Amino acid sequence: MTTEITVYSDYKSPYAYLAVEPAYRLERTYDVTLTWLPYTLDIPSFLGAVEDRDENQWRKVRYAYMDARRLANKRGLIVRGPKQIYDSSIAAIGMLFAQRAGVFRAYHDRVFERFWKRELAIEDAGAIAGVLAEAGADTAAFPAFLDGDGRRAHDRVCAEAQALGVFGVPTFVLDGELFWGGDRLYLLEERLAAG
Repeated sequence: MTTEITVYSDYKSPYAYLAVEPAYRLERTYDVTLTWLPYTLDIPSFLGAVEDRDENQWRKVRYAYMDARRLANKRGLIVRGPKQIYDSSIAAIGMLFAQRAGVFRAYHDRVFERFWKRELAIEDAGAIAGVLAEAGADTAAFPAFLDGDGRRAHDRVCAEAQALGVFGVPTFVLDGELFWGGDRLYLLEERLAAG
């Protein structure tokens, strides 16, 4: 029987980006299905608003991007620090739309790669619709979805994630147990290997 793992992710997290390929590898290695869901981070709540950050918060931010670049470079990926704190909810709603349109992976991979190369404005609904179309989706219904059912689904998914105990990304959930961070995938794999 195939095991389902829920993956909570946010396009503005470099660590979520770095966890994508290792997550895909889980599906190739084990009898699992990944269900990707958005969890839109509220960066100012834990790292402060840009204009209000203290020196300790800036040290954390600088280290996180240096660390993410170091890890990305080892894998041939590009991670350029963003120039602002983004509201990634439009891209997250695009994820939900892509799933319904059957083009999730093509959309997901493009959004992550382009955002971290600074080639995609994830707050721009037109730009997100363009990625959806490029991935193969019929985007005629996307504007209405973005402002209606998609927004409600996004908000519901994020609230459900918080009720589960999700606080950051990437978070993998297996049988109600949370594994936070790509560096904890080995613990998840141990669970899968043990059956």
